[in-house]
Amino acid sequence: MNPAIATQSLTRRYGRTTAVDGLTLSVPEGSIYAFLGPNGAGKTTTIKMLLNILRPTGGTAQILGVESARLGPSEFSQIGYVSENQRLPEWMTVRQLIEFCRPMYPTWNIALSDKLLRSFELPPDRKLKSLSRGMKMKAALLTSLAYRPRLLVLDEPFTGLDALVRDEVIGGMLEVTEQEKWTVFISSHDIDDVERLADWVGVLDGGRVYLSESASSLQGRFRRLEAVAGGGARLPARPPKSWLTPELTPHRVSVVETRYEAGASERQLAQAVPGAEQITASEMTLREIFLALARTFRMKP
Repeated sequence: MNPAIATQSLTRRYGRTTAVDGLTLSVPEGSIYAFLGPNGAGKTTTIKMLLNILRPTGGTAQILGVESARLGPSEFSQIGYVSENQRLPEWMTVRQLIEFCRPMYPTWNIALSDKLLRSFELPPDRKLKSLSRGMKMKAALLTSLAYRPRLLVLDEPFTGLDALVRDEVIGGMLEVTEQEKWTVFISSHDIDDVERLADWVGVLDGGRVYLSESASSLQGRFRRLEAVAGGGARLPARPPKSWLTPELTPHRVSVVETRYEAGASERQLAQAVPGAEQITASEMTLREIFLALARTFRMKP
C-alpha cells in the first residue's frame, strides 16, 4: 500500500533561516496522523509545501502518489484542507456556501452534506459573517468532508474553539472517518483532542522529524519511572540515552524512559541511581509524552 503522504529531504529556507530541514516522512494510507511539535517547529510550513502553497527549497513531497508541485484539479478534488486561518466568503449563507462548493467536486455526496449540516447544527440561512468562530470552522469542515476526499489535511482546526464545539467537531470527524477510512493529517496544539483521534504520531523538532510511529508503539515504549530516593541518591553524570527529563528531589527520583522493557528498565534505574527504591512504572498519555519531548527540545543548546 502506497503512503498517502511521502516526503524526502523536504526543506524550506527563508534567507538564513531554515524552517523545515531535510524532512523525511511517510503517512500510511487510512491513518489518522497527528503532526505535532512546539511553536516554530515547521508544521504549517510543511503543510503549505505538501499542498503546493509554498515551493520547497529542496527535497520532494508526494501526495496521493503525485509530486506536490504537479497537483492539479483532479488531485485537489480528492484532498480536503481546513486551516485556522482559512478565509470563507462571509457574505454567503451556509446554504449558499454548500451550493457554491458542490459543483466543484464530482464526488460530492448530498446525503452526507445534509447529515453533517444537521449533526453540526449549522443554520443554513445564516450568513457566515454572523457565525461564531466555531460555527465557521464547522462550515469549513463540512465543505471539506462532503465530497469524501481521500486525504483530509487539518492545520490547527481547534484553535479558539470552546470545549463543547471541539467535542462536536471531533465527534463528527470520528463518525465520518470511521465509516469512510480516509487518511487524516492533523496538526494541532490541542494534544488531548488529537489523542482521541490519532492512530499515528509524528513529532517535529527544529524542522526535522524526531519520531514517526503508530500511537500504540509510541505509548508502548514510553513509561514514567518513579522511585523513592534514599539518602545519598544522585543522578548519574551521564544518564542513559533513553532517559528524558531525569529529576531528583530529596525524596523522589523520576525519569521518562523511552525504551521501556518491563523489569530491565527498573533494574537499570536502580543501578544508575543508587539509593532509588520502590520503583514504579506508569503508562503515559500522548500529552505527557509530548510535554516530556518538548522540555527536552527546549534544553538543547
